[in-house]
Amino acid sequence: MSAPSDGRKRIHIIQGEYRVVDDPDTVLATVLGSCVAACLRDAEAGVGGMNHFLLPGDMGGLRGDAERYGVHLMELLVNGLLKKGARRDRLEGKLFGGARMMEGLSDIGAKNAAFAKRFLQNEGIRLVAENLGGDRGRRIEYSPVSGRARQSLLSGPTPIAAPVVPPAAMSRQPVSGSLELF
Repeated sequence: MSAPSDGRKRIHIIQGEYRVVDDPDTVLATVLGSCVAACLRDAEAGVGGMNHFLLPGDMGGLRGDAERYGVHLMELLVNGLLKKGARRDRLEGKLFGGARMMEGLSDIGAKNAAFAKRFLQNEGIRLVAENLGGDRGRRIEYSPVSGRARQSLLSGPTPIAAPVVPPAAMSRQPVSGSLELF
């Protein structure tokens, strides 16, 4: 966790992680390529969270790698929100990522995006915003209590497992390709 100059706490979510918070001064951040981040919150309960998953679907015979899978991380995120007072019928979601990072290979980004949308629909979670697909990585900042999300598209190709950018490198100024969702 780091503290940006504006006094907010920033928590970086890496591949296979999720976090649920109820602190209005906390920002969750991640960098995505073909991975997807689901940002969910219950505005009335004042709680929200983010995950970052690598592959869609169920775990099959790879239980040791469960943290890589969307179904596992989505369930952990939803259950973490419910434990902090959220109600399933009030949850809303924003989805980011799912880029096609390498031509000629299976489009895992599209599979991740389709899985995340299907999961929210099946669970009755309202999707309020999405930015999925394309061929560029994204830097995401999400304020779980307010629901405000900021996305910056990365310039040029991004590796499938994009490194987390240190907080000092993250500018508060809008960059080309920025998008803010409220």
